[in-house]
Amino acid sequence: MTDNPGDDQPNPFKGTPFEQIFGALGGAFPGGPGGGMAFFQQLQSLMQPHDGPLNWNAANDMARKAVAQEPDPSPTQRDRDRVADAVRLADHWLDTATGFPSGIGTTAAWSRAEWLVETQPVWQVLVEPVAARSVTGLSSGLPEEMKAAAGPLVGIIGQAVGGMMAMQIGQGLGALAGEVLTASDIGLPLGAPGKAALVMTNVRAFAEGLDVTEDDVVLYLALREAAHQRLFAHVPWLREHLIGAVTDYARGLEINAQQIQDRVQEQLRGIDPTNLEAMQGLLEGGMFDPPQTEAQTAALSRLEIALALVEGWVDEVVGQATAERMPAAAKLREAVRRRRAAGGPAEQTFAALVGLELRPRRLRDASTLWGGLRTRSGQEARDGVWMHPDLLPTAADLDDPLSFRDEATRPEALSEDEFDAELRKLLDGPDTPGTPGTPDSPTE
Repeated sequence: MTDNPGDDQPNPFKGTPFEQIFGALGGAFPGGPGGGMAFFQQLQSLMQPHDGPLNWNAANDMARKAVAQEPDPSPTQRDRDRVADAVRLADHWLDTATGFPSGIGTTAAWSRAEWLVETQPVWQVLVEPVAARSVTGLSSGLPEEMKAAAGPLVGIIGQAVGGMMAMQIGQGLGALAGEVLTASDIGLPLGAPGKAALVMTNVRAFAEGLDVTEDDVVLYLALREAAHQRLFAHVPWLREHLIGAVTDYARGLEINAQQIQDRVQEQLRGIDPTNLEAMQGLLEGGMFDPPQTEAQTAALSRLEIALALVEGWVDEVVGQATAERMPAAAKLREAVRRRRAAGGPAEQTFAALVGLELRPRRLRDASTLWGGLRTRSGQEARDGVWMHPDLLPTAADLDDPLSFRDEATRPEALSEDEFDAELRKLLDGPDTPGTPGTPDSPTE
């Protein structure tokens, strides 16, 4: 008999894809040796009863702890007034750049912690399909003999996967909170409909080193936020179109238990299980991410194109609104384009964790497409493309953005008789009744 009863407990995950990781941590019960037990105790806390595939309370707690590692002052009344004034001016300017009316009901200045709270409802909608498919797919993907050996532990395995994903998502959201500039910064409508918000601590950090005034930065970001709000308010199917791509991605997940076990074994080599940071680093590297299927690749492509079209439209509309009013806009436009096209470290981390790309790689192509269409056919034709998802440009259209719908502005081909009639009109001059000096002028 040992002093610690947990020392005699066998590894309940033996024969499952989690045998390697929990074996390395000293077993699945609290009797395991070494500092690695802190990792499991943290995981165990995430496996407490909760609704849905993820323990959102635990994920949010982890995200808040990540945010608290750096100063996160609450916005002042001056910040709130500053955002409200900037959004009001931005909406006025945008009235001349698009036929979509304002979509803003309220404004806000957020701290990073407030961004976490305000955007959680949408993150749940975005992330839970992926989490649910991962949790259920792993147990259903086990070979029959492994299921029989695991028995009731299949449920524990599901809890373990959900706990690990909660850790991943909490870390990812905490990192994103340190970078996002507005409620719609990543091209998705994360905040409440009609609420335009700027994350002021991040806005100030973004403004440093840009060689423009902070007021210009606030106004430019307010213009982008107001443009996003107009688009999502007046294109009712767009929100579901974007979220549907995420759902399709989750539906295509295929979990291969043996493949996961092989990856775990490979990645655990050389890792000290008593090093908590090293073990958490495995999760940050997406240790449990399965390879993408063809269906997932197609869904991610659809999401990426849609994000590019949203960001490209915002870029083009804001560029039109600021062309004659804001000298600093060109510099800020380029800074935002580079930032969105490359993606920050937090976006890359979240992509590794959840498998979802949040940046529009083809922003410039999309902006060129929307601008070219406006130049040829007017802003009403540009905005009219958003009437239905079937009208949206495709990847092929982004390959040749200046040719999108160019046939709509070409003159119709005329038959020989029609050409002769038009030529005769031109040679004969005006034939409007009542025009002096023409044969058709009525006599008095």
